[in-house]
Amino acid sequence: MTDLESPQQTTAHALSEWRQAEQVVAVARRGRLAAETAVAAAQEAAEAANATAEAAKAALHSAQLAETSAARTAAAAKIIIQATRADMADAEADNAMADVDEASAHLRYRDAVDRASGRPAGS
Repeated sequence: MTDLESPQQTTAHALSEWRQAEQVVAVARRGRLAAETAVAAAQEAAEAANATAEAAKAALHSAQLAETSAARTAAAAKIIIQATRADMADAEADNAMADVDEASAHLRYRDAVDRASGRPAGS
């Protein structure tokens, strides 16, 4: 039987697990926010690069160079969007797992408090 399954887990240990789980949740949420911000910035960059590419088509010789540069920027932005979306999916999965772990730790803590106070667990 693992520590997580032990019905005799101490209140202090359960509280410690709960606090650790809360910290993991906070980190996961910050990671998700950073990923969302990065997706928005990358989308803005892609739109700006595409707009630059359209403007460059109307210019002469120097516009051809600008168009190539803008197309490369748009391609790079698309790669960033794809990578950031994958990071966001990972962050969301991490966030969900952290929420589950935190809820589980909280229940174990409540059960430990109930046992410590002489109440039946889950009351």
